[in-house]
Amino acid sequence: MTLRLATLVGTAILLASSLSAPAQERVVNVYNWSDYIDPAILEQFTKETGIKVVYDVYDSMEVLETKLLAGGSGYDIVVPTDRNLQRMIQAGVLQPLDKSKIPNLSHMWPAITDRVATYDPENKFAVNYMWGTTGIGYNTQMIEKRLPNAPVNSMDMLFKPEVVSKFADCGVYLLDSPDDIMPAALAYLGLKPDSKEEADLQKAADLVKSVRPYIRKFHSSEFIEALANGDACIAFGYSGDILQARDRAAEANNGVTIAYSIPKEGALLWTDSMAIPADAPHVAEAHEFINFIQRPEIIAKATDFVNYPNGNLDSQKLIKPEILADKSIYPDDETLSHLYTTTPNDARTQRTLTRLWTSVKTGQ
Repeated sequence: MTLRLATLVGTAILLASSLSAPAQERVVNVYNWSDYIDPAILEQFTKETGIKVVYDVYDSMEVLETKLLAGGSGYDIVVPTDRNLQRMIQAGVLQPLDKSKIPNLSHMWPAITDRVATYDPENKFAVNYMWGTTGIGYNTQMIEKRLPNAPVNSMDMLFKPEVVSKFADCGVYLLDSPDDIMPAALAYLGLKPDSKEEADLQKAADLVKSVRPYIRKFHSSEFIEALANGDACIAFGYSGDILQARDRAAEANNGVTIAYSIPKEGALLWTDSMAIPADAPHVAEAHEFINFIQRPEIIAKATDFVNYPNGNLDSQKLIKPEILADKSIYPDDETLSHLYTTTPNDARTQRTLTRLWTSVKTGQ
């Protein structure tokens, strides 16, 4: 066989092989909090782009951090929470975004983007998905029965012994999270919520310890069901969780009415943002996914489903009016100005915080 003929035969074989082989499937692997997106959104993304979504969920930041720090997670999109986002950036496990591939960034809300920049300077690595607050969830009937005109818009409900003691019999829950409770105590005392000073942290611990006898439980999720069932009358927790308890009680038609209040002393504003791991296998698809999610009508649909506010300003006119008008979900500008953010602790501060929190929980 001549060289030319051999070349032609070889080319024909390669061409036939490429024509018979199916086109490689495009895919994006997403790792997010559970119950945090409308499944119809994922279906719409696949229908529009042809990109299959493999969607896995986690229930704690520790799980996400462990997987990313180990490397080779296989995920293309992850959704870290503020301080975790900062630690991941510092650890080098996230890659900078190619913003030219995310034109829908033009719709973002500067008030929230600026908060994310606390952890991601210049917003190089992440785009906000949802955000929320910490605050007071309470059973309106139980509170009214025990203390008419209770200061439900103030952390007096939890940090003033003569007030919180009125509710000890019906169940008071606090998050088992010093990163959330201690800043709230610092804010109540008029101190900097993000203080790393040991003397300030000690004052915050002493405040929480003073109401320890009236706290039924420190737990970061059990309060949801307890509020919904009428087994708790007050809980300090995340806005979305308390609103979930409110909705569960309403669906059960069990006579329980749950309300949520952002304390006048200020509250933590947390953010969950989409980012791309440094070793993501499908970077192009990841950018397409983020851009799709930030289409105003898409992210509005996500907010309608999860009852959390999002960081896309132009989506607000498309969100269900009852959700946008609910100030427990979308705080007004004045309340928004009183929301604070916190930053990761160094090793020394974290040791101090862990020691003080153990003391608070044990009451010793």
